[in-house]
Amino acid sequence: MGIYARWIDRWETRLATRDTNRVVRPFEWGADWLSSIGHPYCPAEVNGDAASAVGRFIHDALADSDRFYSYPPVTDYRLEERGSEAPARLTFSSPVRSPFPENNTVEALWFRAPRDAGRALVVLPQWNSGPDGHVGLAKLLNRFGISALRMTMAYHAERRPAELQRADYHVSSNVGRTIHATRQSILDTRACLDWLDRQGYQRVGILGTSLGSCVACIATAHDRRVRVGIFNHVSMYFSDVVWTGLSTQNVRKGLESQVNQDELRQYWSVISPASYLHRLQGRDMRNLLIWARHDSSFLPVYSKQVLDAFRDLRLPHQVFTLPCGHYTTGQFPFNLMDGLAMCRFAAGAL
Repeated sequence: MGIYARWIDRWETRLATRDTNRVVRPFEWGADWLSSIGHPYCPAEVNGDAASAVGRFIHDALADSDRFYSYPPVTDYRLEERGSEAPARLTFSSPVRSPFPENNTVEALWFRAPRDAGRALVVLPQWNSGPDGHVGLAKLLNRFGISALRMTMAYHAERRPAELQRADYHVSSNVGRTIHATRQSILDTRACLDWLDRQGYQRVGILGTSLGSCVACIATAHDRRVRVGIFNHVSMYFSDVVWTGLSTQNVRKGLESQVNQDELRQYWSVISPASYLHRLQGRDMRNLLIWARHDSSFLPVYSKQVLDAFRDLRLPHQVFTLPCGHYTTGQFPFNLMDGLAMCRFAAGAL
């Protein structure tokens, strides 16, 4: 490791460890969360064998992912204008129900570009982003003539239950709840696309960062209206990031007493981009893949698997490589490099 790489690594570690509220939660299969989805392949524990029930659920869900990622249409969109200087606030009932009322209302900020020419992106920030997550990026997109609908994912910011300090219910050592939460964010994203469609937008795309990148990719794979996909930090498998990433070691500690990395990869395959990239073949769309050369959360080995898969599937794409890590992407000058790369690509592709 060279001098520059060691400097980035130390900076990355400082940023990743500044939060002291990470909790190691006990392992749970969470079959009850999967049963609540309501599809015909809901798991039922047989003689207390939750692992087999979850395994059968994953097998059936993958075999019919169109059904798994289907949802009833939203009927209660509400747009609140908040003055000329502030973005409008869009709220609606999530197509997915959870036990937490605050999580069941989707919050999004609408940044309408003065002259957008019918172009708009749904923007999904990273895991544990706050209410201001990607607000600056949305404003920058406006400068490039693109409107942005910045959505709050499940259990984040305004949707976070009072009992939590972090968005732990979206990514945790509860296998079923993590699937349920990720599916909820994906369907909420598709409901945002529905709203844009109602507003007359025909040239639409999705931009997601980190966890938002995973959600964006799976939503894109199941919604042919998406013409541009911008995936900021990429990995083939949800589980590989959780198992090896610097920022998720507390989650791994809760998991590793019951499952190993390969087993978790299979259980969480239903929320992993690897399972759906083939659905992008034959689509009239353009993609931007962004990875960081010194990433300690989305390890480069896993990001490069995505680049290889896009190439092998002959999916139209461009690649942008950041000379930093995961957390340092949010620091100057890397945040500016990242934002400009995404905005320039969106302006040209949409």
